[in-house]
Amino acid sequence: MEALSRPAVTLDQVARAAGVSRATASRVFSGSHAVSEEARRSVDRAAHELRYVPNRAAKSLAAGRSESVGVVVPQPTSPHFLDPLFPRLLRAIGEELSANGLQMAVFAPQSDVDVDRLEQYLAGGHVDAVLMLNLPGFDALSVRLQARGIPVVFGGRPHGAPVSFVDIDNRGGGRTATEHLVEQGRRRIAHIAGPRQVVAVSERQQGFHDAMWSAGLRSDLVEQGELDRDGGELAMSRLLAREDQIEAVFCASDAMAAGAMWAAQVVGRRIPDDIAIMGFDDLPLAAVTRPSLSSVRQPVERMGHEMTRMLLAMSAPGAHPPQQVYVGPELVVRESTVGRSC
Repeated sequence: MEALSRPAVTLDQVARAAGVSRATASRVFSGSHAVSEEARRSVDRAAHELRYVPNRAAKSLAAGRSESVGVVVPQPTSPHFLDPLFPRLLRAIGEELSANGLQMAVFAPQSDVDVDRLEQYLAGGHVDAVLMLNLPGFDALSVRLQARGIPVVFGGRPHGAPVSFVDIDNRGGGRTATEHLVEQGRRRIAHIAGPRQVVAVSERQQGFHDAMWSAGLRSDLVEQGELDRDGGELAMSRLLAREDQIEAVFCASDAMAAGAMWAAQVVGRRIPDDIAIMGFDDLPLAAVTRPSLSSVRQPVERMGHEMTRMLLAMSAPGAHPPQQVYVGPELVVRESTVGRSC
């Protein structure tokens, strides 16, 4: 009887056995000339001894013209650029690219002219594939790039033409948050929503409606505001003015939830005794509010890794129809929904 097969040998193991860095080992397998002959022999010997099988998708991409992947990000003045989750996403992408011996080139177009120039640059052999982060309205650019044979993956679900993307399951997260409030015995539950044009927050609102409908509860207690503390505070004030018996509020962001909490406390409502409050994002802010804020954690690191792996897979030969992957968020329960009162 044959022994059970061993776990696949990793590139890290080969690099350690060869006495070189992971990046050097990756360059050997990608066919790069930027490696000394001595290092190449050491890596080849270690790979043979360990019976290492290279990642075909990563090798295919790295065998292109630049060994670089373009990452197109929002312009620095955009609210998306200032999102605290954004650096975490970018770091995860960089880690995955580095692990595959590829480098990241970041671009932030600030005008239509910049976008046109960027298209020419990206299509000119300077990068082998492109990731686009939080960029509404860039569908046309992605279509043009793909027509030139450049793989493109979006971070977040874009409008318009079908493209490959990885996104957080915002609708599922909104449903989970609301179901948690229902499970705490709350019945008069309101929602503080973000701007309608933001796809992610509109999906969170739909998740709220889904959960309320399933529980047989009315879901018309909705106010909208900006995705910041002031927006949450103003929306909460309007809610309390129209409905005196609110028992819980699900907010589209942690910042809005912090503002809503303040507005409720100012008029003497105890949290969570009188009103339970739930946020979304699980930013560091959630752990330091008083009381601490229950929230829905966005697994942005996993999203970044998934985006990059999808891009590597799309670089392999053959047809690649658009792929859509949703990453499930995680409920984080703190004092604002089940703990002691403030």
